[in-house]
Amino acid sequence: MGKSEIAVFDTTLRDGTQGTGINFTLKDKLEITERLDDFGIDYIEGGFPLASERETAYFNEVQSLNLKHSRICAFGSTRKPGIPASQDAHINALLQAETPTVVIVGKSWDAHATEVLQTSLEENLNMIHDSISYLKGEGREIIFDLEHFFDGYRNNKAYALKVLQTATEAGADCLVLCDTNGGTLPQTAISYIKEVKTKDLAPLGVHFHNDTGTAVASSILAIDAGAVHVQGTINGWGERVGNANLCAIIPNLVLKMNKSVYAGSNLKELTKISRYTEEKANIIPEKNQAYVGETAFTHKAGQHADVLAKAEHLMEHMDSSLVGNSRKILLSELAGKSTIVRKLAKYGDFDKKSEIVTNLIETLKKKEMEGYEYEAAEASFDVIMRKALGKYTPLFDLQNYHLESYKTMESKSKTVGRLFLKAGGVEHMGAAVGEGPVDTLNSSVRDALIPSFPFLKNIHLSDYKVRVLNPEEATAAKVRVFITFTDNKKTWDSVGVSENIIEASWEALLDAINFYYNNFILEE
Repeated sequence: MGKSEIAVFDTTLRDGTQGTGINFTLKDKLEITERLDDFGIDYIEGGFPLASERETAYFNEVQSLNLKHSRICAFGSTRKPGIPASQDAHINALLQAETPTVVIVGKSWDAHATEVLQTSLEENLNMIHDSISYLKGEGREIIFDLEHFFDGYRNNKAYALKVLQTATEAGADCLVLCDTNGGTLPQTAISYIKEVKTKDLAPLGVHFHNDTGTAVASSILAIDAGAVHVQGTINGWGERVGNANLCAIIPNLVLKMNKSVYAGSNLKELTKISRYTEEKANIIPEKNQAYVGETAFTHKAGQHADVLAKAEHLMEHMDSSLVGNSRKILLSELAGKSTIVRKLAKYGDFDKKSEIVTNLIETLKKKEMEGYEYEAAEASFDVIMRKALGKYTPLFDLQNYHLESYKTMESKSKTVGRLFLKAGGVEHMGAAVGEGPVDTLNSSVRDALIPSFPFLKNIHLSDYKVRVLNPEEATAAKVRVFITFTDNKKTWDSVGVSENIIEASWEALLDAINFYYNNFILEE
């Protein structure tokens, strides 16, 4: 493994999966492992080998991956009270995983030793020493996670220090101070780390949970205080409200603190790996994440867009491309001509006096009066611009569609649909059965066109949202539909508005497909 000033330890595949709704197949875990390795993560914690058949299979199959940099880690706890480490099934499972690095978690809070493990404080120290020294004797690198360290240090400093000293004497390569319940504020954590740093101990690392919303802050301050190893997860996933977010920690260390991190040379891949992991977990991306979120470099007001056009550094703290993200200028009733000019830039040389700029401003205001909202549907506004410029080519024209929903006894309701389209002068017919009308329409379009336009296999609907605009009209109310499409590399959003939810959905579906067709198929 290459040398760096700070070691980055990823626990997405173990601690990250403790988060609500986060689950990976074996194939997912192996593919994420390869991507983390490509990115340059130093340590990848794969899980506990005896937790399930899937975890056992992971450690068997990960051996066959051609990893270039990352060290795979098996995770487990110290031996049980009263049993030699050499005879403990969990300890031996860690050896059988055949990983170069083993993570051992032990109790550093005296109350956990006596009340949870129900053993003596002395036996807890013996368990720590025996587990580490045994695994170390088998040739493993040992990372020792001190569970609930900050609570333990606050309640019984002398005993927490004994745990640190015991682990050091046993041969631990790194002592990771864990804020397991996430309740320690940065100033407290850093004061404890500075005290501990004065002792003759193995190198220190940190693992913070985000229950107080300060996990990233605590992590980077801990590095300043002398820690050389930092743990976290991609996107900050984890138990309760999550772990420290590596997608914020890594760029902070590299770009803001000038620290040497191995993954720093691949920082432009950060946004991709964030969204790749979200796709694998089937999680809708959190748009307001620092650095990698869709809105991280997004600007709404016309005045902001005007400043950006004149001096970007006065409005943004960094170049978005450094982390593989991109700037967005949102369209809304606040948008000025500068915003429209920037949107039009990819189609030619325009300025605030251009007639098309004035026309598009008027169109935007008119559409928003009708209920459309383009700040979260830039694909639809791109279609509007293309139409105004005469640069729009629809993939198909609708002849007609027919939908019929049915329900039989206790079974789920289904929708049957068929439609007739004309594309390239040729008539096409598609049919599908779906969970609802939107799913059925989308599937019918694909059924009709994929044989002639196979690129449609590469894009799919990933999110669908509906908002009632005038609820006082009850069942005659107008609805606004937002649709998100993705090709697993990028996402785009479209909007439709109508009193008929199916018609609003169809409008958004058309814009999403035609945006991709015009921008990425015709212009390839």
